Amino acid sequence: MPYNLTENETRVLGCLIEKQLTTPEYYPLTMNALIAACNQKSNRELVLSLSESEVQSAIDRLRDLNLVYLFYGSTSRTVKYKHMVPSVLELDESQVAAMALLFLRGAQTPGEIRGRAERLHAFSGVMEVQETLDALAGRPEPLIAKLERRPGQKEVRYAHLLSGALPEYVEAEARHAYSASANSTDRISALEQEVEQLKEVCASLKDEFNEFRKQFE
Repeated sequence: MPYNLTENETRVLGCLIEKQLTTPEYYPLTMNALIAACNQKSNRELVLSLSESEVQSAIDRLRDLNLVYLFYGSTSRTVKYKHMVPSVLELDESQVAAMALLFLRGAQTPGEIRGRAERLHAFSGVMEVQETLDALAGRPEPLIAKLERRPGQKEVRYAHLLSGALPEYVEAEARHAYSASANSTDRISALEQEVEQLKEVCASLKDEFNEFRKQFE
């Protein structure tokens, strides 16, 4: 079925997948943790600044599509959110990881996906990534497609199709192309990622404290 997801919806979906795989101890996500994940600066292209209402709107539509559902823990009244991507789209672990990266970082080559997927899925090499992409592209209703090579680029890039036809995706990519700073270093990237993870921890602790305080009100 055509999903025609918006940029905000793919960001929410990608974040839920990413956090399930990288920080399972804080998954499912509270609203605060999900907003922090959507707006983090590392491992995102584009960097967004979504409000709570924008994230909630994205969640509402993803719920209508059965891609996200609400979760209530047995000991907490705080609403949390989980994705249903593997069951709804019938994907295996490697395919889920590849789709998450395409949701969060736009069109990428197999080599880029291999390098960025370390914390999501242990691909054995670029060959396995290519096999995963071929499977996603070769379905009766393809979930991804190849983009034409850029001038001077050897590898082809792949983009997801859950936001509509490929030409629309290319236009959006051209409007919102993310340009990484030439002066960025691996150390800065690692520090930014640690900061974002600490923000997520703080958001989760805040929710837990509020839940604890309600017991005495």
